[in-house]
Formats: sequence, C-alpha cells, structure tokens
Amino acid sequence: MRGGMTSFLIWTVVAYVLFCGILFGYQRSLLYHPNQTIPDPKEFGLDGISVERIESDGGHRLLAWWRPPASVEKPVILYFHGNAGHLGHRAEKVRPYLVRGYGLLLTTYRYNAGAGGSPSEAGLYADGRATMAYARRKGIASDRFIIYGESLGTAVAVTTAADYDVGAVVLEAPYTSIADVSQTHYWYLPARYLVLDKFDVAKMITHINAPLMIVHGERDAIIPARFGKKLFEKALEPKEARFLAEAGHDNLHEHGIAQIVIEFAERHLESTNR
Repeated sequence: MRGGMTSFLIWTVVAYVLFCGILFGYQRSLLYHPNQTIPDPKEFGLDGISVERIESDGGHRLLAWWRPPASVEKPVILYFHGNAGHLGHRAEKVRPYLVRGYGLLLTTYRYNAGAGGSPSEAGLYADGRATMAYARRKGIASDRFIIYGESLGTAVAVTTAADYDVGAVVLEAPYTSIADVSQTHYWYLPARYLVLDKFDVAKMITHINAPLMIVHGERDAIIPARFGKKLFEKALEPKEARFLAEAGHDNLHEHGIAQIVIEFAERHLESTNR
C-alpha cells in the first residue's frame, strides 16, 4: 500500500514537472497571437488614413496607419495595441479621436502583418522606439504626443514614454507585469518564475513624467482591475484613473473610454498654448 502511494506521488511530481516544461516551452504561443492580415482602413470606414511601413530593428517593416492632426494644436495619438487581432479591429476605438481632429499613428508589431519577425519583449520595445522615431520625423512637437497603450501594449507605451518627452500617456487595461498576470491565471504553477517576457510595467511606470490616465474595467477577467489599481498607486503625479464598474477587458470603448481620454486631453494638452 505504502509503495503504491509512493509510486503515485512520484508520477504525480513527474507529470507536474512535465506540464511546467510544456507551458514554459509554449509560453510565447500563449502570450502572442500573430495575425498576418493587412487591412485597408477604408474597409473599416476610416478616411484620410495612409498605410505605411515603419523600419524597426532587424529590418522588420511594421504596418502602420497614419493621419496627421487637423491642426498643430491637436494632439497625435501613438497607439500600441494588445497581443492579438489587426489594425482594423481598432477602428471603432480610434474613430472618436479622428472625428475630434487628432492625429493618429496606429502601429502593429514585428510578428504581425508580414513584418517578418517573431515576438519577444525586447523586440516589442524596439518596435516602440522605431514608431516614436518615425512619428518625430513627421515634424510633430513632442508635447503633442499622447502615447496610448492597450492591454499588452501598455508595456510598450510605458517604455516608450519613459524614453522620450511626451504630452501625455493613456493606459487601457494595464498590468503590473506579465509575471503577475500569469501567476493569477496559473495559480497552481510557479508561473512568475517561468515567464520569459516579464514586461515589468510597475518598475518602469515611475520613469514617466507626463500626465497619466489609466482606464480599466472592473469586470476584466483577463487582466483584473487590481493590477491597474496597483500600477496607479506606483505612478507619479500628475495622474488620473477611471475604473468602470460594468466594463470588461475588450469593451471599454463601449463604456465611454474615448470621452474619458478626450476630456483628459482637453485638460492637459488641448488647452496648452504652444
């Protein structure tokens, strides 16, 4: 009896270790979801958008949608999206800003839209720097930029904003780190110690000196709102946050995030004399 129990425990441990190894090996497939679609902005009802390519490190050519601001006083949103989907899936989210006359540089990453690369934390940060350099070549003043990060892209937004002087930062459904989120979902594993791409946003957030807005849904089951709240606590002033009681992870645009961001921009950018 005792020998049978010992054997069972040994095989349980072996199976557990093997399962950890499988998850470790496939973790980037779980985190990133490449999409090679090259959407036409006109098919999504967006006019005046030019489809461009941004050269990033390693020769990767990032797909981007660009529209200049209606006037020099209007801000320009540099939008870093989440881990899945394509640019067209963000059309409804960015439409209110375009109607307002804001400029837009909506870009994807090296593992999407035929850019020719594979995903990694370092690679996405390099794509953020390349996007910022590209935007600056458009002749936009640095205090007109709103760096916008969505979900996974909040780490890219924070890192980019920490490296450059910008007008403001907006984080939609952010997290403290991917290690923290992974540990929440895989509570039965030592997930935080297995994560390769940690995206430690909590460490980087203190390097942002621009006005910050965090918007998070209280019903977010993918990145629970408590991570947005912890991040907000660590951020420097000036900072604002809105935690929307009825919103989840992917439907913040249905709960008024655009109006929240526009009012935030009015307070910090649109009223600023250049």
